Amino acid sequence: MKMRHKWAAAGTALMLVMTLLLSACGADNRIVIGTQTFSETKIIAEMYKALIEDRTNIKVKVLPDLAASPVVINAMKKNEVQMATLYSGEIFNNHFPVKETKDRGEVLKQAQEGFDKHFDFKWYEPLGFENTYAFTIQKKLADEKGYKTISDVAKDADKLRLGVDTTWLERDADGYKGFQRTYGFAFGKEFPMEMSLVYEAVANNQVDIVLAYSTDSRLKAYNLTTIQDDKQFFPPYDASPVIRKDVLQKHPELNDVIGLLLGTLDEKTMIDLNYQVDIEKKSEREVAVDYLKQVGLLQGE
Repeated sequence: MKMRHKWAAAGTALMLVMTLLLSACGADNRIVIGTQTFSETKIIAEMYKALIEDRTNIKVKVLPDLAASPVVINAMKKNEVQMATLYSGEIFNNHFPVKETKDRGEVLKQAQEGFDKHFDFKWYEPLGFENTYAFTIQKKLADEKGYKTISDVAKDADKLRLGVDTTWLERDADGYKGFQRTYGFAFGKEFPMEMSLVYEAVANNQVDIVLAYSTDSRLKAYNLTTIQDDKQFFPPYDASPVIRKDVLQKHPELNDVIGLLLGTLDEKTMIDLNYQVDIEKKSEREVAVDYLKQVGLLQGE
């Protein structure tokens, strides 16, 4: 009886060792792309999965819903994830010392240099869009009043009702107080609400203007338009692919594949793709592959 237990234990141990060895062998030819919880990062991950598997011998696993960007970065640091989409404004989350600036080029440069030096990540040039705060109104009101920039709103601001996330109202430097110092005006009345409610609120005329996210699918769903932050109050959040440099050293062929999407996805395109997932309920994989076929980037399908 004891002998059978010993053989069983030995067999289990041998299987575990073989599994680990096989996993290690497979890991050399596989990468994991991590995503945050929102749709665009999942769509972009699926685009890169399709492109990498189409043009190289590398297998890709997409690991979704890693909460926020700092969680993704930590997973990359531990090599649990090798690649992700990150946003340039992430540098302001205390990963390393930075120079305070809202200049788009300077923020990107600090992201590229800082994550190279402190994390050994390669931070690529932007994909072509940023996902940042944006003041948002009904399109018909923007056309009627000629609102193109935040400064254009100043003359009517005291008559406008603002719907905004509660925390933004309370923050100083990058919140409502800082906004008033930069632009020199306040809105007539503020209505604090959850971020998820602002789109419907402005669409239903419960408020006149809201602070929203610049690539949210609900902008299209409710026929809303964003207005330009002409004084650059909000920090830039340009989206870029980011990868561990040791993975690039093992697989230099990834560099050209990653480059295929750089500068090709503008905000309108990203809103449309998010809309297909969030509103039309298509899968991220389907939306990503269909888009790549439309623009002629998939060779093998």
